[in-house]
Amino acid sequence: MKAIHVLVLCVVCVLTSLAVGSCATRESKGDFPWDIPQSMPVRPLSEAMQRLYTDYRTPRPEDNELFSSFAYTPLKGLDYQGGDGTVSRRDPSKVLVEDGTYYVWYTKRHTSVSPQGAANCTDTIPSTDWDLSEIWYATSEDGFTWEEQGVAVPRPPKPHVGWRSVSTPDVLKFNGKYYLYYQGFLEASGTKGDHCPVTASYADSPDGPWTPCNEIIIENGAPGTWDQYSIHDPYPLVYQGKIYLYYKAAFGDRPEYLVAQGLAVADNPLGPFEKHSLNPVLNSGHETAYFPFEGGVATLVIRNGNESNTIQYAPDGVNFSIASVSALLPIAAGPCVPDAFTSNGNGRGITWGLCHFTNAANNWRKNHSILARFDCDLSLDLHDPELKRTQTRLRPEVYFSKGLTRKQMKRITEKKEP
Repeated sequence: MKAIHVLVLCVVCVLTSLAVGSCATRESKGDFPWDIPQSMPVRPLSEAMQRLYTDYRTPRPEDNELFSSFAYTPLKGLDYQGGDGTVSRRDPSKVLVEDGTYYVWYTKRHTSVSPQGAANCTDTIPSTDWDLSEIWYATSEDGFTWEEQGVAVPRPPKPHVGWRSVSTPDVLKFNGKYYLYYQGFLEASGTKGDHCPVTASYADSPDGPWTPCNEIIIENGAPGTWDQYSIHDPYPLVYQGKIYLYYKAAFGDRPEYLVAQGLAVADNPLGPFEKHSLNPVLNSGHETAYFPFEGGVATLVIRNGNESNTIQYAPDGVNFSIASVSALLPIAAGPCVPDAFTSNGNGRGITWGLCHFTNAANNWRKNHSILARFDCDLSLDLHDPELKRTQTRLRPEVYFSKGLTRKQMKRITEKKEP
């Protein structure tokens, strides 16, 4: 009886093979179908067409749950003193939802003058837009109008971590407590570079009070390693029951430097954090913006690097690959991620968040940043065709704002290049 079963199975396999071969021969003779197949057709394909089926979730970006365009809206309720450069808000955290109220933390600089550069900075004059800053927070009922609540984390006294400036916060909720991770500067930014480690504060309520741990939570790397000078943009998620804290570092000599992102993992919010052996886990991206998606983690790869302007996905939270390519990604995105800390293996994605725009006055003498809202459709629970359009229509002045420099114009006109 067993021999008969084996014989039948072999016959079925042969017939199936012949049928597939016949289909492959038939389809390989024709042109690619007009109606785009949702699965890879059995015919010879160019590498580009193969990538539609092997590298992306769907052949059409409009059908891809990890593709979106982005819409932007100014925020109401935040004052910038007429844009004179003395008040700046930037680097928003992910948006936290607590009892129907939205919370966000951000870098706020309120100084007597705008940034004056490292050579001219003092104890009261900032070197950069994020120098002499503190971490403030605001709340909202609708995500468009925000009410500033005050300082969450002030600069601690010298010589504690962050005495010069605390900036670029992000928030974690873990076992009923709240944690803010942020950059802690021990010197004016630009003195040697943008060097700093990460520190943290904790509280029993999102409204504080916040207690600083006054310690370095994630150390800079050993001399000669990619993150030896800076651990920036700490961004925590709870994933597979552990705290996954993503961060970025700029490494290499300017202007040939590269920005990449790493991962540190801990069981306890205050550490110890162990850096992942595969760091950097992203080869591009100037800011960190991650969210649980299905059983893995997705991220917006914003600016800088070969893979900038992409949305990527890692089924294990570590090994990321490109899920889609988009345009006008939000700068320093802090998405609203309701399931950022659930670790249930069923991430639903994101639909909106906050971001920032730098040099909002278009005048470096009044240099400051402003917060704004972005909307997108990177969610399994939303289908907005208008946010799935691949064409981005901008007015000509937007393109003209990226014009030739005087040096470039001189080179072209003097040499009369074709």
